[in-house]
Amino acid sequence: MWPWEHLAFGYLCYSLAVHLVRRRAPETREVLVLAVASVLPDLVDKPLSWSVGLFPSGYSISHSVFVAPVVVALALGLAGWRRRLRYGAAFAVGYCSHLIGDVIYPAVLGEGLKPEVLLWPIVEMPAYENDYGLVERFVVYFSEYLEMLAELELSPVLAFELVLAASVFLLWVYDGMPGVPTPYWLSTGKQRDHS
Repeated sequence: MWPWEHLAFGYLCYSLAVHLVRRRAPETREVLVLAVASVLPDLVDKPLSWSVGLFPSGYSISHSVFVAPVVVALALGLAGWRRRLRYGAAFAVGYCSHLIGDVIYPAVLGEGLKPEVLLWPIVEMPAYENDYGLVERFVVYFSEYLEMLAELELSPVLAFELVLAASVFLLWVYDGMPGVPTPYWLSTGKQRDHS
């Protein structure tokens, strides 16, 4: 999944959970924590693999189901200690949604579920066939992604992208667009005179 897909999937999961459990919409600070957590595994593992060469693939230590509970527990513990448990919950949902997304997204591509991407160090994903660095690999992958979108065939991938984008956008608007400053005239209930 691309970073924006991880963020969208994480937002969908978190917003629905907050609505179900707390009967409210997510707040901006929660969404910011969620955004960081939803891409954190890739921010750690991809550079360690693609730039440093520490791991043979971009699915290693921070994607591991053996490491994730420790990371989530630390975030929840810190949030509880600071009496900001909702931020810990946002982190947990963002981080876990990333891992879930990496398992289920290959099914959208027709490759089936890929739980093995989460089993480092027991299962180490195969090394890449080429020796691209971080920027080169991003350019290659992003070019392939754009070519797939440019074909404009309603493939399962394109359908997934459209449904995810539309549903998250509508939910985000319904939630009051957290993360976007409220215009003055909306925050006070009065429309500002533009003359």
